[in-house]
Amino acid sequence: MAAPMSSAGKPSAERSPFNTTSFQKKTRSRLISIPGTRPSVQNGQLLVSTGVTSLDYLLGGGLAVGTVLLIEEDRYDSYSRMILKYFLAEGVVCRHELFVAAAHDNPDDILQELPAPILDDVAIHKPVEQPRLSCEPQDSLDAMKIAWRYQNLPKVQSALASSSRFGHYYDVSKTMEPEIRQAAKCHRFYLPEHPTQSSPTHSTMLQSYSALLKSLQEVIHREGFEVAAPMSKSRNILRIGLHSLGSVLWGDDLCCHDNPSNSHALTTFLYGLRALLRSSLSVAVVTVPSHLIQDRALMGSITRLCDNAIALESFKGSERETNPLYKDYHGLLYVRQVPHLNCLASKLPDHKDLAFKLKRKQFTIEAPCHSRGGPALFGCAQVRNTN
Repeated sequence: MAAPMSSAGKPSAERSPFNTTSFQKKTRSRLISIPGTRPSVQNGQLLVSTGVTSLDYLLGGGLAVGTVLLIEEDRYDSYSRMILKYFLAEGVVCRHELFVAAAHDNPDDILQELPAPILDDVAIHKPVEQPRLSCEPQDSLDAMKIAWRYQNLPKVQSALASSSRFGHYYDVSKTMEPEIRQAAKCHRFYLPEHPTQSSPTHSTMLQSYSALLKSLQEVIHREGFEVAAPMSKSRNILRIGLHSLGSVLWGDDLCCHDNPSNSHALTTFLYGLRALLRSSLSVAVVTVPSHLIQDRALMGSITRLCDNAIALESFKGSERETNPLYKDYHGLLYVRQVPHLNCLASKLPDHKDLAFKLKRKQFTIEAPCHSRGGPALFGCAQVRNTN
């Protein structure tokens, strides 16, 4: 349909000043600059590191701020707890604020077990040594040693490695020094210290989860982590670590019965948690003992309420522990769900069959590559000997 021509005969000076083109120059939105974060190259979402370089690569570069990572615990809660400690340790190094909640272990005990950062990785400046002449025989000897050390490494490592450095490395054989740990601000929620009373109203959320969500709301509002908060001070990230939700210690009966009476308690809490994170500069890691939950449909609902979801299966105590096919690994990792933020389709990982191992002070996730005769590392740097 043609445009009306009523103004065609009028002089240009009498035309409406608003009769201009609708095309305007698009200006770049101003991104929030916070230490320990970077924008995603895929959708511009603000990312933080999980503390495990290989896991960052698997999740598309890191954890998006405002999202939840679900970790289905291994049978003995060894490696899931380790990833949670990596996540918190990365927050300490980046000077992010922490929120740790637990029902069995005191949050202070979890914080005291954080892995120590590798000093030459965290150090800001080091004295520069005087360069030596290239004709010195020691230079050629060192070059030969480096070439010999790396000539047999699988070439697939460089193809899967991240193009830019993000996150830090940690030594799980040592604990973080108290001076470094105490420099970060930490908020704690220990369930035995928050006695709950039966509510007179009928609510699908347990009182323990309700108290936890209320405590999170207070911290986010009081400390200015809300996105709509005035920019009166420098912004920061709140890292939330929630340990073993859904267990009996939280008053939940998901792990006790095939038809639990509190079947919607955890899902209701996750609804509230996601709504809280979407409007704040926060990111959460939640561990759940999924191997104890009999209702798989309910476990599927819990997974869908989280943005990222992985499951860990440890070889400890199973036949695979002595199987020579798995001698280089300590367990399997399953990707349950990956996020699709600000896009219609999510970025799927390159590999489905994943394994993890704890070798020489570092936790790594690998994709076994049988055709090459060795593992293909997901962006994992070689572990350096710090002794």
